[in-house]
Amino acid sequence: MISYQIPAYKLHGRPVLFFAAWKEHYSLYPSNARLVAAFKDQLSRYELSKGTIRFPLSEPVPVKLIERIAKFRAKEIVEAHKAKSAVRKKR
Repeated sequence: MISYQIPAYKLHGRPVLFFAAWKEHYSLYPSNARLVAAFKDQLSRYELSKGTIRFPLSEPVPVKLIERIAKFRAKEIVEAHKAKSAVRKKR
């Protein structure tokens, strides 16, 4: 999908990851406190700000890290979707 004028992947109608390239870096969004805590050591060398992970263009793309981040976000969304479905079934 395209949202906020940048590409994104979505699952169960919710965005998993947005991504964009800039002049000196590329970024992944959305980051959250749980994700940053889970990947604290791996992300320590990258610039983080509210909801954003910035990767410098001058370094190789950390493919395995990005893969793990995407799976982490997908798992969060699946769990939230299951919880929401369970609440609906109880009604």
